[in-house]
This record gives sequence, structure tokens and C-alpha cells, in this order.
Amino acid sequence: VQLQASGGGLVQAGGSLRLSCAASGRTFSSYVMGWFRQAPGKEREFVAHISTGGVTTYYADSVKGRFTISRDNAKNTVSLQMNSLKPEDTAVYYCAASFLWTRSVANYDYWGQGTLVTVSS
Repeated sequence: VQLQASGGGLVQAGGSLRLSCAASGRTFSSYVMGWFRQAPGKEREFVAHISTGGVTTYYADSVKGRFTISRDNAKNTVSLQMNSLKPEDTAVYYCAASFLWTRSVANYDYWGQGTLVTVSS
């Protein structure tokens, strides 16, 4: 599967952004979809993931209550709604696909190219 992330940009603290990830291929609904982020000088970290059917989600503590992950298997898309953004949310955000219900970067097989989110204070 090929992934293409979009929707990043510059936003003030407290603002919102919605990231989208479009997937090619007919097996999108077979994958657990995740969002990760990587800030300058830091390792890539888990943000959220969603089960194949979209019923189950899980969030990193740092974004819980502010971010919402969703997917549309008919359109082969996964989204990340980000509200109440903070400067520490500044990072390149990546969507990724895995056959496993996992938060480990190493267990995601396919990655989008990343989209930059910058939150100004």
C-alpha cells in the first residue's frame, strides 16, 4: 500500500488542524493505521492508531482528549483531527500501516512521506 499524507501547516497555539492520509491499493481495510510524529532532534513517536474496522482507537497520553483518529475504508483514507494544539506538537507527522495492533515504529510496514505541523506560541 502507498500512503500520502497531507494537511500540515502553521497554526497558532490553541488552534486546530486536520491531517489526512490517502492510501492506494485494495487492501487498505486490512491494515491497522497509525499516526506518528518526529520533532527535530527527537525519535519518531507514536501518536494514535485505529483498528481495521475503525471501532478501536488508542492515543498517546500527550494527545489524548485533543486528537481524534478516524478512517473511511470506502475512501481509503485515515485522518487525524488535532485540536487545542500546543507548541510541543510541532513535528513532521507520518501516517503508517501495519498488520499488527502495535505502537512500535518498527512494526509498521508502510509509511507516508510526512507532513509538517508547526504550532507557534
